[in-house]
Amino acid sequence: MNKIQSIKGFADLFSPESDMFTFMETIAREVFSAYAYSELRIPIMEQTELFSRSIGGETDVVQKEMYTFPDRKDRSLTLRPEATAGIMRAYIEHNRQALEPVAKYFSFGPMFRYERPQKGRMRQFHQLDCECIGAVEPQADAEIILMLMNFLTKLGLKNIELEINSLGCKECRPEYKKALDAYFSKIPKDELCEDCRRRLETNPLRLLDCKVPHCKEYAKDAPIILDYNCEPCKQHYASVKEILELAGLPFVQNNRLVRGLDYYNRTTFEVVSKNIGSQASIAGGGRYDGLVASLGGPDVAGIGFACGMERLAMLMEKLEEQRPDFFIINLEPKGLNNSILLAEKLRSAGKKGELSFSVKSIKSQMRQADKIKAKKCLILGENELVNKTVTIKDLDTGEQTEISQENILEHI
Repeated sequence: MNKIQSIKGFADLFSPESDMFTFMETIAREVFSAYAYSELRIPIMEQTELFSRSIGGETDVVQKEMYTFPDRKDRSLTLRPEATAGIMRAYIEHNRQALEPVAKYFSFGPMFRYERPQKGRMRQFHQLDCECIGAVEPQADAEIILMLMNFLTKLGLKNIELEINSLGCKECRPEYKKALDAYFSKIPKDELCEDCRRRLETNPLRLLDCKVPHCKEYAKDAPIILDYNCEPCKQHYASVKEILELAGLPFVQNNRLVRGLDYYNRTTFEVVSKNIGSQASIAGGGRYDGLVASLGGPDVAGIGFACGMERLAMLMEKLEEQRPDFFIINLEPKGLNNSILLAEKLRSAGKKGELSFSVKSIKSQMRQADKIKAKKCLILGENELVNKTVTIKDLDTGEQTEISQENILEHI
């Protein structure tokens, strides 16, 4: 019979790889809770309409990358390609505005996109997401950026850079789009890539972040969005930058940093790394004051970010190895039950370790203890069972001593 294998782009994560994700989640809970963010767990599946409305029907994600299928009642369902839409849906559905004037959530888990698997991005990938809903002030923008950088620093990431920009608002951005249209309309269409020719008609802002080399060259001389910001947008952005400067957080002004959807406005930001090649972005976010209303909710402001956890793992240093405190060796069948009780006593006191469930040669069991890199071996043979003692061997020094089982915690 043929073995069943995993689906292409879906990975199994054993330790120590899985330990990296557990560590990220632990640090996330520690950092984000300090900023009064609470964890929100959302479904991995939603109605397809949620994503087509939030991400945009013209985007590659919706048109090409989503795992979408009908259920048994012929309703169109989609495995989530990102978390923000689900968080907004939950916020609206449960009327959280009435409970929390400013709602702060974080979430993490698997996302799904049908695209070419590559280093740092699989078809099932993991994302960490933070959203602050209900705050329009620039202080909220600065706080969430500071929180993100605090989180990345506590992960031990180095050689990363914060990039920021302001997208303006619905009052001033139309003028910028006109200027952008005028600029790119002078460039022969066959000089642009296929995606940019489509963007020229549907979403000209996305022309600025195309990765195709000759399109990037044209974008260099395009109008700068900051020049078209209205006075309130300029003041908002100036306040964000002032707070970051006062906090001593360095940043780079990236005039080409944009978000393609209309509800994104004002502050946008991205964290990039020089250590993972062309896929340099490891976190990105921005203000989206029109998103909740576009999904049928109240007209409230919002700002958030997302991090790809696989990319973060690529940049993290190897975690310090956690060695078991003990390994119990059994040399007598009648001692097996006793060793389980001894292990439970140690674990109840906060110690970590394993034991042999069967009687094998001492040499074989010592190899097993060495394999898991236990700190000490606890040997239970016939003499130890009679005297209610245990022989402890330090696997680092080789020192060996026999003690009463009652005093075991003093020696482990």
